[in-house]
Amino acid sequence: MSQPKQTYATHTRWYPAFHFFASPVTLLAALHLTWGAIRDPETHHILYAVYGWAIAAGVLTARAMAIRVQDRVIQLEMRLRLKEILPAALFARFGELGAKQVVALRFAGDGEMAGLVERVLKGELAKPKEIKLAIKDWQGDYLRA
Repeated sequence: MSQPKQTYATHTRWYPAFHFFASPVTLLAALHLTWGAIRDPETHHILYAVYGWAIAAGVLTARAMAIRVQDRVIQLEMRLRLKEILPAALFARFGELGAKQVVALRFAGDGEMAGLVERVLKGELAKPKEIKLAIKDWQGDYLRA
């Protein structure tokens, strides 16, 4: 089954199990346990609240770590891709690109990549949103975690 064509408007990835279940349930449980500890500040209620916040932090941290690792992989992929498609003088400036800029550039097609990289390096496009909005030949990332 093919996926619908991805665009800037549709590229945000939502994982229902995380975004609509694990995250809100653990946060609500932590808040509920904290409220119980405030109403009845006995040791076991306070420990339950601490446990609740530890679990919520673990759930949120796991998501953040997965995204961070994926961003590092994207940077490596982009380094290899840009080495192939950019002129040597422009690729030599790869280190001047910020991590979030490189991650945003991954959506650009090969034909427009050099122009976009030049604009980013000149400071015309600084934020990931600006870079993504400037892309004309959108290449979807269907494997994002």
